[in-house]
Amino acid sequence: MNKDEESGERTRPRSGTEGADPGNGKKSRSEEPGGGILMGRPFGVPVYVAPSWFLVAALITWVFGGQLDRVLPELGGARYLVSLFFAVAFYASVLVHELAHTVVALRYKLPVRRIQLQFFGGVSEIEKESETPGREFVLAFVGPLLSLVLAGVFYAGMYAVEPGTVPGVLLAGLMISNLIVAAFNLLPGLPLDGGRMLRAVVWKITGRPMSGTVAAAWVGRALAVAVLIGLPLLTHTGALGNATEDIGGMETVTDALLAAILAAIIWTGAGNSLRMARLREHLPELQARALTRRAVPVESDTPLSEALRRANEAGARALVVVDGRGDPTGLVREAAIVGVPEHRRPWVAVGGLSQDLTDGMRIPAELAGEVLLDRLRASPATEYLVVEETGEIYGVLSTADVERAFVAAMARPGS
Repeated sequence: MNKDEESGERTRPRSGTEGADPGNGKKSRSEEPGGGILMGRPFGVPVYVAPSWFLVAALITWVFGGQLDRVLPELGGARYLVSLFFAVAFYASVLVHELAHTVVALRYKLPVRRIQLQFFGGVSEIEKESETPGREFVLAFVGPLLSLVLAGVFYAGMYAVEPGTVPGVLLAGLMISNLIVAAFNLLPGLPLDGGRMLRAVVWKITGRPMSGTVAAAWVGRALAVAVLIGLPLLTHTGALGNATEDIGGMETVTDALLAAILAAIIWTGAGNSLRMARLREHLPELQARALTRRAVPVESDTPLSEALRRANEAGARALVVVDGRGDPTGLVREAAIVGVPEHRRPWVAVGGLSQDLTDGMRIPAELAGEVLLDRLRASPATEYLVVEETGEIYGVLSTADVERAFVAAMARPGS
């Protein structure tokens, strides 16, 4: 499944690609705590297994073990070992699905932050948008395509083994599970792969990626409602091939809970996709020059009270520490100024409140949009020195100001 949110993406029958949420952390999300257990780096992309995977693996082992007891009762307790192998093999199939998204993304020079296997499948976190609707369609379609190919491989493998044996049952289960993954992800609503494909089609027709996102997101929300209501009904009526006389109170509750979880994932993913698309549409409005605070240069031994007086006279909201030649050496942190009581400000030099400038803290005034956010992510700080092409000081950019503009961009409706 593809999460635009940008995404994300999901027994799950789900697998996904997810775009990045611009932020200001030094480490990429793949390196942050909470990613899970690092399993490897195929194609240079870290693959994590989230703690929630162990829960769903145990659930699959239990459910599939019960089915094996009916098909191969002679296995006894060993059926759970076979079921655990099935759970691992199924998620290996999900990983192949995600790697398909990853390989195509890398081919299109779209950076992939990480792949994560979790409760309802997998997510490929792709940091940038496709440049064309054609690439978007291919990037989304390749995951379900690989799942269909795997289903075909497992189906062919069934002819090489005896039916009614452990290998035969495992191959049949993997074939069916990959068909389910492919079919579910081809549903035409975000954040599923089929939703990304629908988005690409509408984008191609209208020429506006935002129109495609809106259409696919609302179809995704409709799918969420259909899953919430329809899945329990289909199970209860036996439309999925189950015997209605075997349906009990616990099965009904389980089906309703599964439907609610799937519906919540789809509904939330569709909403996140819409919000992130709206954000990307407004990202060019995040301009360093427009967000920069006017600053006054002061030497490090200047008392804070005097520096603030000069700033007030100049209508400035930031202080830049300079050396005797006027070259900037540090930025006075706003939080440090607030922490100094007013009666002590005549006795505190600004040099003691400043942060030394590093190369990463010098921001060209012309930076905007994702380029600006990428630059801030690369060198986290509370304030940045904004300079003209000539090296002249333009002002100080506060991370807090960027965050407020970021939130305001997300809140604005798409044009």
